[in-house]
Amino acid sequence: MIQGLKEAIFLTIANNFTRLKILDKHRYLLYKLSGIKIKGKCKIFGPLTIRPIGKAYNIEIGKGTFLNTDIRFGCPKDKIIIGNNCQIAPRVCFETMNHSLVYDSKKRRGGWTKSIIVEDEVWIGCGAIILQGVTIGKGAVIAAGAVVNKSVPPKSIYGGVPAKLIKQIE
Repeated sequence: MIQGLKEAIFLTIANNFTRLKILDKHRYLLYKLSGIKIKGKCKIFGPLTIRPIGKAYNIEIGKGTFLNTDIRFGCPKDKIIIGNNCQIAPRVCFETMNHSLVYDSKKRRGGWTKSIIVEDEVWIGCGAIILQGVTIGKGAVIAAGAVVNKSVPPKSIYGGVPAKLIKQIE
């Protein structure tokens, strides 16, 4: 209850903090107060959407990472871990939750969750969707609009729906 209230207050302030260059450098501190585990100085433009409210503590962000605008974190049970020196473009969506394809009148669709891990020095392009259970390896690049449903090896470029290997990075 207290975590949810604390998150609601500081998330609202951070998401509505005036967009000025000087303030952009310090906005991450408000997100940290909301419960997100931030491991060092980083830049978060916001706004961030966290679902469900009260689960900010399921998010970890590494030092030197940049999060652009309108990032969504769906993390009801499992963690979303973003490493150091990553670049996350606008409207990227991280979803740890999935549902069954079969409807059961007792369980409805049911659901399951798995953590998402983004290792150091990853670049994720605009509008990409990262799904449950995915690990994106160090130095990988995810193309804009990609839907990543399987883990990505280090130093590779993935794109498309579903995301596939485009090329290895030398």
